[in-house]
Amino acid sequence: MEPTLRTIESIDWITILIFGSLLFIVVAKGLFYNRFLNFIILPFNNKYIFMYNKKEKLANWFHSFFSIFQIVNFSLFIYFIWTVFGEPLNDSNIVMFPIILGGLIAFLLVKVFLQLSNGFIFGANRDISEIIFKKLSYLNHSGLIMLLANIMLAYVLKDSKLVIYVAFFLILLVNGIGWVNVLRNHQKFITNNFFYFILYLCALEISPLIIIGSYLKQLGI
Repeated sequence: MEPTLRTIESIDWITILIFGSLLFIVVAKGLFYNRFLNFIILPFNNKYIFMYNKKEKLANWFHSFFSIFQIVNFSLFIYFIWTVFGEPLNDSNIVMFPIILGGLIAFLLVKVFLQLSNGFIFGANRDISEIIFKKLSYLNHSGLIMLLANIMLAYVLKDSKLVIYVAFFLILLVNGIGWVNVLRNHQKFITNNFFYFILYLCALEISPLIIIGSYLKQLGI
């Protein structure tokens, strides 16, 4: 019988990332228990937004902990998409994850910076800060969906396209709810700055989606 060479895929680093990201949730829950409870039901109840979008906003530890959690799991989710539709998961393509992580961090930082800069230029710092806080809160909440998807893709249903599709739909749904609430709560501001708002949508919201969609199309998703 001919010996067969088997490639053993190590996911130890993925396990470390997943459990490491969970530590940020544990710490956030331990230090801000009431805020955590309101945050968990965010897509179904706006209490969290109404309670915290007027104070601290982006500069608070709870928001920071969940942002780190979301970025790690978002990067890992993108990595799984790349491995499922592009390159198979193996030890040789681990280097792709730091690239994805760095690119995502840079993208989010540049996007927030441009949004805050526009708010300063147009004299709308308060409204822009509230909009950013609300959008990032919903994005951070969708990090919980990414976490579950990452666990499924790493340990239960490896290379499952169905898991990716379902998770992607739920992520869009949660953030779509966030956008609806933003539009509803800032109707007056958007109406008074309609031209600016259209430019903002095209430059910072729609363009990145087109770029990502083009790349996913190349992968055959």
